[in-house]
Amino acid sequence: MRYFIEFAYNGKNYHGWQQQPNAPSVQETLGKAIAVLLRSDIEITGAGRTDTGVHAKQMFAHFDTEISFEATILKNRLNSYLPKDIAILKIHTVADDAHARFDAVKRTYEYHVTTVKDVFEEPLSWYCHQALDMEKMNQAAKILFEFSDFQCFSKVNTDVKTFQCKIMEAYWKQDGHKLVFTIAADRFLRNMVRAIVGTLVAVGMGKTSLEDFRKIIESKNRNEAGASAPAQGLFLTKVEYPYICGTQPIDKN
Repeated sequence: MRYFIEFAYNGKNYHGWQQQPNAPSVQETLGKAIAVLLRSDIEITGAGRTDTGVHAKQMFAHFDTEISFEATILKNRLNSYLPKDIAILKIHTVADDAHARFDAVKRTYEYHVTTVKDVFEEPLSWYCHQALDMEKMNQAAKILFEFSDFQCFSKVNTDVKTFQCKIMEAYWKQDGHKLVFTIAADRFLRNMVRAIVGTLVAVGMGKTSLEDFRKIIESKNRNEAGASAPAQGLFLTKVEYPYICGTQPIDKN
């Protein structure tokens, strides 16, 4: 049988989601925990990859097993066994052909920027000491909807067949002394959100004009875009499927 495991993690101590040969990853840590508790070899497949230091408030992965278990009991046992920076939210029974990565129809990220030095926010945000024009950054964010090819925001030498992404949301909002950027799409390229944020912040600082922002996207050249924002301010906040209640399913079309 196939199961979806819904979980969250603080990425500070991990080299991203994907298993690494010589560095700790969320995939390895979670997979080993499930294997130990079920006493069986388990392979888990995630909804996507997050970079080193990036966090997830909601992430999904699937695994297969013929071993019987009660979902709530396994969830509680995993939460007791796993380190404090990984939390299991729920375990879902799904169809045998359900896929955590390929079946996701929408993914949402948040990026947190703080404009005041805050020792409590610093580990989970990017402190920008320069004044930022949020109105200009929102105007630039709207330009993203004019395009579907985002090669300029993709990590170079990435093994992908297409740079096409359908962006569904992109906006900044004020939250106290924080600026929070929300972006949602059907898929994201490697490093895409951090590159977009870094370029939008350059707009907010007055270093990049709105017309320059549009030209950067048209260039399809990563060297034209701004530097990537630091990893610690980025959160994967939601992954949505058409068949899991609670993920706000949407029409695939």
